[in-house]
Amino acid sequence: MSLFTRTRQLPDTTGGEKDADGGGATGEDVTEEVVQEPGATETAEATEAAESPRPGWFGWRRRYPRTARGVSVGTSVLAGLLVLLVLLFPNRLDHMNLRSFLRLPVEAIVIAAVLLVLPPKARRIAAVAFGVFLGLFTVLKFLDMGFYQTLARPFDLVFDWIMLGNATDWLRESFGRTGEVLAVTGAIVLFVALLALSTWATVRLTDVMSRHRPQAVGTTLVLGTVWVTCFTVGVQFGGVSFATKGNTEFLANRVQHVRNGLGDAKVFEKESAVDAFAATPPDQLLTGLRGKDVLFTFIESYGRVAIDDPAMAPEMDATLKKGDATLKSAGFASRSGWLRSPVTGAGSWMAHSTFLSGLWVKNQQRYLNLTSSDRATLTSYFQKTGDWRTVGIVPGVRKSWPEGKYFGLDHIYDSTHLGYKGPYFSWTPVPDQFSLEAFQKLEHGKKNRDPIMAEIILASSHNPWSPIAHTIDWNDLGDGSVFEQIKKEGTNPTEVWKSQERVRTEYRKAIQYSVDSLTQWMQRYGDKNTVLVFLGDHQPVPTVTKGSTSRDVPVTIVAKDPKVLDRVADWHWTDGLKPADNAPEWGMDKFRDRFMTAFAK
Repeated sequence: MSLFTRTRQLPDTTGGEKDADGGGATGEDVTEEVVQEPGATETAEATEAAESPRPGWFGWRRRYPRTARGVSVGTSVLAGLLVLLVLLFPNRLDHMNLRSFLRLPVEAIVIAAVLLVLPPKARRIAAVAFGVFLGLFTVLKFLDMGFYQTLARPFDLVFDWIMLGNATDWLRESFGRTGEVLAVTGAIVLFVALLALSTWATVRLTDVMSRHRPQAVGTTLVLGTVWVTCFTVGVQFGGVSFATKGNTEFLANRVQHVRNGLGDAKVFEKESAVDAFAATPPDQLLTGLRGKDVLFTFIESYGRVAIDDPAMAPEMDATLKKGDATLKSAGFASRSGWLRSPVTGAGSWMAHSTFLSGLWVKNQQRYLNLTSSDRATLTSYFQKTGDWRTVGIVPGVRKSWPEGKYFGLDHIYDSTHLGYKGPYFSWTPVPDQFSLEAFQKLEHGKKNRDPIMAEIILASSHNPWSPIAHTIDWNDLGDGSVFEQIKKEGTNPTEVWKSQERVRTEYRKAIQYSVDSLTQWMQRYGDKNTVLVFLGDHQPVPTVTKGSTSRDVPVTIVAKDPKVLDRVADWHWTDGLKPADNAPEWGMDKFRDRFMTAFAK
């Protein structure tokens, strides 16, 4: 039995009053013994705490108890909705609809059950851990959303971190330093907010369940029963299953992708060791092209959509027919087919290295492993013969590019070595027409030179396709200053990207400009010893393709010497610059060996 004493003042029975200064009492101070049952003190304190709301800021809870009660209920409901939203939020914009949120996630029931069975201290720790996990889970979904919008695939937890740096570079070049800073700052704020809000919401709900444990247990059991029943029966609303375990499947797939990614290096190493031409003597390589200038030219984002999409086809058909006429007037013929790229939306360097190495370079780790290996590429085989000077025209390169040596290029001309003094066109440092003219002046137009093998990257059709250049008289190119006025007359990328149809229109115009520049250059400077192979590196972003899953890009061989095209007659490619719908489609990694076989002897 617990005993305690407290002092209280009894009423003054004599009617006396306190001294005027309030210094004492006129009644007697007595000591009263209070006897309480075991645990009564704790019960009384808990009851008092429950009946008296916490004071809150400046005691507002006591002054406004009804409002405080409403705020408490409202924040609890908000926390519940937030957790439910996190669990139901899709990782793709095209899956964002009302039906996605009219589902019951099993993960919410499991989390509630785990929290209810844990002791108080462990429950609090688990609540924080669950909250942080849900926040990170949501961040991953947002990353997926961005990658689906640009690369038509989810974020790779093993290989894609370097792509975030590339994204900031693209933002800076496309929208300026301010746009980059605002975007990065917004991403950081969103990241912190998601972690904080999800953690707060989980802890809040845990406190509510602890205070109302019987009701929480009963509700969890009912929801669990409902989920099992609906899942077993297959209840659906609008074609969407009501009982979902999508988050569990999502995480299981990610774990498997991570495991596959970690083991991919060994798989790629085995593939790299197989090279049908590794032991071929140099004097037996590419003998069918000796004395020819061979140009491998990539047109950025030149994908099948530019040719097949009904909204773009009429204009592109006109451009390709015009290109055919231009080439035929100069005595050239051409054949075209399809290649399937390992990437879509972005990642040009992986497509380039796939085409040149004969290996399927589908992620950054493969690219890094390839460029640090001794695997020979199509370009390095030209160098190996000793009969060609190998050069690279890479206007998109604006900083150190050590991988360039791997590709067997004797000399590389990046954006700072082409003599261009004009403006950038958003991401594009040098307009395609100027890049081709610079190649003519720096290499192709020299007299008494060796045959040239050139890798040329045309970057004017790079995202965001605004503003774009247009072809002008080749004699007016000068140092590129003429493009200042052309850029001023162009479109603003911020305005263009407010409309999907405007983006698609500007994309199509950019591809037309690149093709026009290339065919005009061939007419102007090509001769009987010029062999041009040009292709797209990948399809554009889903904003342009409208969600198409095709990864096909057109590829074309142009030559004046009929013997060159005779060697690829068994490829059954389509005559002209436009491949037929049913033209052969190869993986981009198959081109190297087929090309080298065709011109081996």
